[in-house]
Amino acid sequence: MTDRIIVGTLGGAFGVVGEVRLKSFCADPESIADYAPLTTEDGKTFPMLVMTGRVKGGFTARVQGIDTKEEADALRNVSLYAERSKLPNLPDDEYYYADLEGLSVLDTGSEPLGTVKKVVNHGAGDLLEIQLVGQSETVLLPFTLANVPTVDLSAGRIIVDAPDGAFPEA
Repeated sequence: MTDRIIVGTLGGAFGVVGEVRLKSFCADPESIADYAPLTTEDGKTFPMLVMTGRVKGGFTARVQGIDTKEEADALRNVSLYAERSKLPNLPDDEYYYADLEGLSVLDTGSEPLGTVKKVVNHGAGDLLEIQLVGQSETVLLPFTLANVPTVDLSAGRIIVDAPDGAFPEA
């Protein structure tokens, strides 16, 4: 498990005085500000974030240390991370994406299928992108209880019961 969890992304400038567009991945989207300081992939730290409004698909915010439109524009598509210790504990059947990425994927007969490359959500539910064993291609599998009956974080694996044809025949 990782010490940092992605909690949102910045979408560049909103206006001309350094405000940014913000997309929150938190269950309560406005709670993202509670998890500051937030950091970027490259280690830049934002000690404070203040929500200033709503826009389609997200929010506007002031980020401490960002004062100009140019500085805000430079943050387009930058991911924001919070320390895991600041985030709430999840119920047994919920997971942070970062905890699933890298897990081994086995079928119900314990045959290795691949590794979770990443978890994506394009609006219709979570999908596991699975890197197939010994191949460069990946498979997308809906992350549902029917398809993924077992997630064992301590063992570093998930068991999938995928529908016929979801994985290419070996």
